[in-house]
Amino acid sequence: MLIGNVGTEPDVHYFEADQAVAKLRLATTERGYTLPNGTQVPDRTDWHNLLFDRRLAKIVEKYVHKGDKLYVEGRLRNRSYDDKRGIRHQYTEIEVENMEFLTPRTSVSSTQSSLSSQQTQTNQQSETDLDNADKLPF
Repeated sequence: MLIGNVGTEPDVHYFEADQAVAKLRLATTERGYTLPNGTQVPDRTDWHNLLFDRRLAKIVEKYVHKGDKLYVEGRLRNRSYDDKRGIRHQYTEIEVENMEFLTPRTSVSSTQSSLSSQQTQTNQQSETDLDNADKLPF
């Protein structure tokens, strides 16, 4: 399990039968501290490659953005590939099985509520103006 901040916008690919895979990078930071002898140990940030498939990939595509805070659970997978020069590269990724959003969404929903409220007020004002236009003597 990891808790961290999304470092890149999700990269989503669709395959046959509407199957999706999403990839992104997650930063986790271990806070710095001071040793009893006064030595300062700085923050340490590690980057993790996350892989989401099927249903989670579609959720990630819609709702996850760079900077969001996530809690994820998954399995470590070691993969390798050969580049164009024939050099073998190895990397580790986390196949995410469960995720929770830790970034509060109140700012988004309050903005949408505010816009919806403004639109309703504008519509009501337009209807009032039309009613008043019917009362004009000409």
